[in-house]
Amino acid sequence: MYSMSFIYTVLTVSAFLALVPATILCLRERPAPDTSFWAVIGVALAGPLALIAFQLSGPWHTGFSFTLWLIVTVGLVLFALVCLVTANGWRLSALLLPYLLVLSFFAVIWAHAPEHPMAGGAPPLWIVLHIFLSVAAYGLLTIASVAGLGVFLQERALKLKQRHHINQLLPSVADSEHLEFVLLVATELLLALAILSGMGTLYSESHHVLAFDHKTVLTVVAFLLIGLLLILRWRSGVRGRRAARLVLLAYLLLTLAYPGVKFVTDVLVG
Repeated sequence: MYSMSFIYTVLTVSAFLALVPATILCLRERPAPDTSFWAVIGVALAGPLALIAFQLSGPWHTGFSFTLWLIVTVGLVLFALVCLVTANGWRLSALLLPYLLVLSFFAVIWAHAPEHPMAGGAPPLWIVLHIFLSVAAYGLLTIASVAGLGVFLQERALKLKQRHHINQLLPSVADSEHLEFVLLVATELLLALAILSGMGTLYSESHHVLAFDHKTVLTVVAFLLIGLLLILRWRSGVRGRRAARLVLLAYLLLTLAYPGVKFVTDVLVG
């Protein structure tokens, strides 16, 4: 009979390999949201979902590797939904899938990094709700950031009058900006709910509504930055590469707040 550690290792490697066909296919010469596209997206989803389901069959994991796999899985689910409800969202796969593959590679490397037990005495369902909202907001911001990066690359190519293969794969500037805006609005709403649920979780544990630690400060700053960008776009029409830079900055802040803190506590500090 196989040990749990062996099964976990097999599922981890399988989840990584499941992302490879989708990453390769999205970079082909003439991509399209055809049967092949959805087949490899289904395979890419199946691997991480199986791994997450296996890990959730026991106690809740808090490690850096699990955090990365959760980000990859939620990112893929949300991207599949974006592909279903938008005409050109699937074109972001040229940037998103290689990025998720890189994240999964790091998740494999640190698959056996030590984990710190979950602290606190808040109701378990409340904690799960907070985690779900936080990861969903981060997943949406990931796709919004990819759309912003697409805007940056497309505008740069137009300015230099150079069209590379990657530019042929990405949505147009107008389509990317529309996706970026819609995803940022959804991100801001979910992030607001995540912050409120986090305040509720903290209050049930310590009767304080805010903890001035790195995670909280970076999350709040990212929330305010996204709100500022949405206001600027509404009032003065800020868009293009200027807006993309702000989106990428907000994503960097939220990355430092969520997986960044996990990396420091679980990998660097141990």
